[in-house]
Amino acid sequence: MSNPENVEQGPLERLLEHNTEIIEAQDAVRTRKIQRRSLIAFGVISCIATLTIFVATVLTWRKVDLGQINGVAIPLTLLCIAIFVALAIQESERPANQKTSVRRLQLELELVEEARRLHASQLSLSLYQRQYAYKEDIPRELGQLRREAKYYRRIHNAFQSLIIIGSLGTTTAASIAETPPPLKWVTVGLSFAVGLSAGFTGYFKYRERSFYLQQTADSIEQHMAAFDLGISPYTHEDEKHNLRKLANEVELLRVEQRKRQQQLDQPHEGREGTV
Repeated sequence: MSNPENVEQGPLERLLEHNTEIIEAQDAVRTRKIQRRSLIAFGVISCIATLTIFVATVLTWRKVDLGQINGVAIPLTLLCIAIFVALAIQESERPANQKTSVRRLQLELELVEEARRLHASQLSLSLYQRQYAYKEDIPRELGQLRREAKYYRRIHNAFQSLIIIGSLGTTTAASIAETPPPLKWVTVGLSFAVGLSAGFTGYFKYRERSFYLQQTADSIEQHMAAFDLGISPYTHEDEKHNLRKLANEVELLRVEQRKRQQQLDQPHEGREGTV
């Protein structure tokens, strides 16, 4: 006679396999993004650096000595070109099954997640089991929120650094009484870069996106710690009651974060109209 526990263990093990497949698919998407972004980044940097050195040399030929600057810029540019070539060779030699596009991998991830949802709906799990599974998925949600917050924070810091450096460089170049023609072009370029950076940071609001994501992640982590330690507001003797409250609080935080995200995605006129 079969054991009832073994009958239910099969579907549950299959659910765990779905979770493993999702984690592997997420790792594949993340790895592929890094590979593609690295290749594109070094390619763009190499092209821009080469073009900048060429234009600067032509404009300042026999007028300004760029020997010291080129002594640093040219080796760095050659290093970027070498890294780009190495990445391109590695990409060309990668097996065909590893050259899948990021969009394709994201589609496969969505299919795996949908398969898990369909399989979970057929198990007829109790409310406590669904809430416990929700709790176990919170750390993954936290990691995603922190990664997005870090991503937007890096973009914001990069633009702010460009604004600060560009503003100081423009002011310094403009304060020179007799500005040589090449330096005038540098001033124009810096002014354009400062204006472009200020426009991007003001329109896309990277700082606000990073702040709200980090705030939501910290709040969820605080609730998780309070639940694990059994402190307020999770002081009820019944664990099911505390688990239900945790799921409710975390879901409210996620809904609030999505609302903030939607407000930031709206045009400036639309945000003013909602106030």
